[in-house]
Amino acid sequence: MNAKDIIHKMKTHSPDVLGQSYYRNYSILLPFIEKEGELHLVFEVRSLNMRRQPGEVCFPGGRVDEEDRMERDTAVREAIEELGIRNQEITEVHPFDYMVSPFGMKVSTYVGFMECSEEEMEPNPAEVEEVFTVPLSFFLNTKPEAHYVRMKVEPEEGFPFELIPGGENYNWRTQRFPEYFYQYGDKVIWGLTASVIVHFIDMIQN
Repeated sequence: MNAKDIIHKMKTHSPDVLGQSYYRNYSILLPFIEKEGELHLVFEVRSLNMRRQPGEVCFPGGRVDEEDRMERDTAVREAIEELGIRNQEITEVHPFDYMVSPFGMKVSTYVGFMECSEEEMEPNPAEVEEVFTVPLSFFLNTKPEAHYVRMKVEPEEGFPFELIPGGENYNWRTQRFPEYFYQYGDKVIWGLTASVIVHFIDMIQN
């Protein structure tokens, strides 16, 4: 391989997350509906029978399947399946930001508007325990609580300390990042869902 080959590769390459092949791709939808004369965000409470994160509040979404042409299709498909609505009831779906989590996930987010009422939804009981809405004005006027967690590096047994400067005394960096919490009535919105809301509110206000 020579310089010409590398230049050709670079000209046809689209930048992506380094190590993309090691990440699991997910996509979620921030769904809006009109309710009581204002915009509301629609949330799900995950079924108590779910293996992961039962009972937690989330947006519709899931893992990107091979049948999905793009991440947008995943967000729409999951909303249809989980909320029990029709494809034509989801309009104006637009990409927001994506995040890469420290747990090997790349999450693409989309904002969409639903042409249906809360009463017309038929949530899938295998995945959704409950559906509820929160006025957008609540998030515009409410600052979330922020609490911090740290991630510590712990090399596995057999790690070749002899190959790195400092050996077993190597000064690993620790990561500190915020976890946001919103409390609305008896519902607690936190984790990835709250983080997406924080960034979305920041975007529309600035």
